Amino acid sequence: MTHGLVIGKFYPPHAGHLALVRAALSRCDRVTVQVLGTSRESLPPELRASWLRTELPGAHVVAALDETPVDYASEHAWEAHTAVIRGLLDAPVDAVFTSDGYGAELARRLGATWVQVDPGRRATPVSGSAVRADPARYWWALPAPVRAWYVRRVVVTGAESTGTTTLADALTAHFGLPTVAEFGREWTVSRPGGPTAPWHTAEFDLVAREQARREDDAAAATAVPLLVCDTDVLTTTVWHERYVGHPSPTVGALAAGRVPDLYLLTGDEIPFVQDDTRDGEHLRHAMQDRFREVLAAQPAPWVELRGTCAERLERAIALVDPLLETPRMLAEPLEERNGDQQPVSGLRDSVA
Repeated sequence: MTHGLVIGKFYPPHAGHLALVRAALSRCDRVTVQVLGTSRESLPPELRASWLRTELPGAHVVAALDETPVDYASEHAWEAHTAVIRGLLDAPVDAVFTSDGYGAELARRLGATWVQVDPGRRATPVSGSAVRADPARYWWALPAPVRAWYVRRVVVTGAESTGTTTLADALTAHFGLPTVAEFGREWTVSRPGGPTAPWHTAEFDLVAREQARREDDAAAATAVPLLVCDTDVLTTTVWHERYVGHPSPTVGALAAGRVPDLYLLTGDEIPFVQDDTRDGEHLRHAMQDRFREVLAAQPAPWVELRGTCAERLERAIALVDPLLETPRMLAEPLEERNGDQQPVSGLRDSVA
């Protein structure tokens, strides 16, 4: 076939959606995927489209708002939805690929052939509603960028020699998570001139971007919707102030867009240990105070942990467990009426 069409909410995209589009790609010269959402939904259609473009580079993915409620028995609803669909096409289609039975009527209205893929979702038993209700249960079915969005992120931070890495490593091991190591420590050792050479803003931009990349890669690969990070971009803004003498607008802007679910600040009551990269104990308490000020000014909750390693870990686990048990919620889409009685169906949701 020449031009295939797949439509859906993709709210969020999952393995069933990918299988449907790949079936279309295998049978058509080109495939258009339309992500049709409403303003009440939590994920903008264009964000969902960007995820699909990452996973399906061979497809032409477009997105739009379609605010008309879905009612399979309403001629007005059919005309309104079909008008949106036609408006997004850059050429006529000769095939419509769906799992649900509405595809027959949509194909007729577009003058195309209906191709049904995996009716009843027996080959790929997943739906958008099921993912929204329990993303951890369907973690296997989520593409990497969707997993990264769902991940709850916990950042361990603090002044030098306050046990941040010790606590981050212990939490990572406890929950079975990928490690997100502190790139700034590595750069401090390997940079030209070593730890004592003057620092420059460009170095902190490098550290911030690499730390963010490591975090995002780990979020896409974690086996559960949780990540524990040893420092983050906001931490980098504090160290930029310390070594350059003023805030960094570029690092600060990156940090503003990467707010985690929880900060754990490690206390400065423990003995200071010099590892040949640290400034010294005389600066530690002042830096700890600055961390408290910065954390208090940002939107994420934060808790300062003090005591022995075991006491810190026990309290940290108690704080992190609820995040793992509570999935990131998505607003429910518009109710669909007079459907084909399958578990999840809809004009904007070709595989739920």
